[in-house]
Amino acid sequence: MLRLTEIKLPLGHPEDDIKAAILKRLTIAENELISYSVFKRGVDARKAHAILFTYTLLVEVRDEAAILVKFANDTHVRIAPDTRYHFVAQASADLPSRPVVIGMGPAGLFAGLLLAQMGFRPLILERGKAVRERTKDTFGLWRQGVLNPESNVQFGEGGAGTFSDGKLYSQIKDPRYLSRKVLEEFVKAGAPEEILYESHPHIGTFRLVGMVEKMRETIQSLGGEIRFESRVDDIEITDGAVSGVVLASGERIATNHLVLAVGHSARDTFEMIHKRGIYIEAKPFSIGFRIEHPQSLIDRARFGKNAGNELLGAADYKLVYHASNGRSVYSFCMCPGGTVVAATSEVGRVVTNGMSQYSRNERNANAGIVVGITPEVDYPGDPLAGVEFQRRWESQAFKLGGGTYQAPGQRVGDFLAGRASTQLGEVQPSYAPGVHLTDLSTALPDYAIAAIREAIPAFAKQIKGFDLPDAVLTGVETRTSSPVRIKRNADNLQSINTKGLYPTGEGAGYAGGILSAAVDGIEVAEAVALSMMRTKN
Repeated sequence: MLRLTEIKLPLGHPEDDIKAAILKRLTIAENELISYSVFKRGVDARKAHAILFTYTLLVEVRDEAAILVKFANDTHVRIAPDTRYHFVAQASADLPSRPVVIGMGPAGLFAGLLLAQMGFRPLILERGKAVRERTKDTFGLWRQGVLNPESNVQFGEGGAGTFSDGKLYSQIKDPRYLSRKVLEEFVKAGAPEEILYESHPHIGTFRLVGMVEKMRETIQSLGGEIRFESRVDDIEITDGAVSGVVLASGERIATNHLVLAVGHSARDTFEMIHKRGIYIEAKPFSIGFRIEHPQSLIDRARFGKNAGNELLGAADYKLVYHASNGRSVYSFCMCPGGTVVAATSEVGRVVTNGMSQYSRNERNANAGIVVGITPEVDYPGDPLAGVEFQRRWESQAFKLGGGTYQAPGQRVGDFLAGRASTQLGEVQPSYAPGVHLTDLSTALPDYAIAAIREAIPAFAKQIKGFDLPDAVLTGVETRTSSPVRIKRNADNLQSINTKGLYPTGEGAGYAGGILSAAVDGIEVAEAVALSMMRTKN
């Protein structure tokens, strides 16, 4: 099988054009082509008047060896890599113990799934509720302003990624094509097959709910066990190694293989493991606001005359700017045709995030406009200083929003001019429970406000209309990634000072997004499986 890359065709091309492009590219006759399939399809929108689809194709030909000789110096014609997943172990029937997984976000879900598929019968402990019950609690905050600290956007089956755009792409290095395994499992669980080949696939919240349920059923059918509303309040450590966990109910569960997949908002867990002496360190993250524009504005800026083309869907963007004060400002978690959502998990604090449904057909586009910060400069002190930094600005947002979980908001024109907003313009904010107009100049540190004020007009040079005066900023975006890293060894993925503890995913500081967290969960599951097999032998 050959892999052909950089095959470019215009929008709306007929299916036969792909075959014709293969024959032309390889200079072969039609009878020499046995089969082909699309491995990846992207969009080249650098020229809005001439947008192209860019294909990576898997091609089977009659004389592969001759083709490889002919194109020996062409990096776009190569042997196709093996993208199939190969299990690293298979549990024996007489294993003396079972692994425990804390958390059922993407990392915990895939760690549990892989362990179950390898026969290790994992026990998964999730502090929140099953995904449909959790959805009701989340809507309780959005619609009635009532927060359940244990069941919300951050906590519960599926993790924070359930209430997001459902983006399934990442820039991680993936030489083993583990991301392919993730996508294939999602398709088995009900995701559209297009996620296997689209270069920027997404699913959306409503579809993710059903998929997570099906994956839970798969884990259980393979001997795994899942317990909801089972918060882990303590990890027992004996002679430098994990020996068990203690739940909030007081129940003790023995284990010597513990996967810690708690997500980036499990602040009480971070505090607990720090007290236990498990090595943890502060890490960089970013803070900022959500910005909303009419989706039609973004479509026109990115696609020109092709704006609205169903083949393209809603346009997205990715922006970076280096401010004069040395700060980097960038767009984060851009959600085309989506909404800004309330994402707090603590009483008396306001946090924003963005999400989209599969259709991406809401009126507004939104993205985080965030500023990079570091522990060395911005929150020096103990490893949990970043957590307190986040809490400070989330509490300030709650105050600026009126103390009712409304978010503080401001029109972009007023923000750039340094005056409070008193009324909205053409852009109606999507955040529920609602937006309280104010002056956001005290919602973040001065250096962040200055950097964002400088960045927005600069972004308008790339996305025409980005500085639209009626665009809306909503605060605050603080949970872009974990404020800590639970450091682990590179070889066995165990904590550097606690044997049997496997930190994974966003909360541990080793992922950023659904796909990278799921891949990290797979790698940790493999490490656990190999360790358990060695322990048994």
